[in-house]
Amino acid sequence: MPYDSWAEEALREVAIRALEHAAAHGLPGEHHFYLTFRTDHPGTTVPGHLKARYPQEITIVLQHQFEDLLIDRAAQRFAVTLFFGGVPSRLVVPFGALTMFHDPQVRFGLRFPVTGADLPAFVDDAADEEAPAPEPEAPPVPAAPAQVVSLDAFRRKT
Repeated sequence: MPYDSWAEEALREVAIRALEHAAAHGLPGEHHFYLTFRTDHPGTTVPGHLKARYPQEITIVLQHQFEDLLIDRAAQRFAVTLFFGGVPSRLVVPFGALTMFHDPQVRFGLRFPVTGADLPAFVDDAADEEAPAPEPEAPPVPAAPAQVVSLDAFRRKT
């Protein structure tokens, strides 16, 4: 019986439901999400300057400066527009690329195996067929630029 795979799939479902809730209702109060994902996972789309700086893994924060959070269960991925230096950037992330989900407001976090490819429910079959995201029409300029946060200082040394 593949209990480990089932448990991992159930935990990923918690993260996906949190993203769906945020997409539908916004983030209540002081809730915000730290999402770590593999930038080298098949089907992951990140702007070139971020891919060059984070060739394997990146952590993003969904808090104040994000737009168009879309969860696509059929394609098993989510997409979001973040602002880096005031410039909007569209990211597309297969669920299988997620390695960490954390909501510090309630001290809730989940870690997932780096590969994610061994989860049949989260294989991104549509990665090669992805159409480019439409360009946003004159997005509003955020009050302050977004920052990419490195969490290396906060990780436990094992």
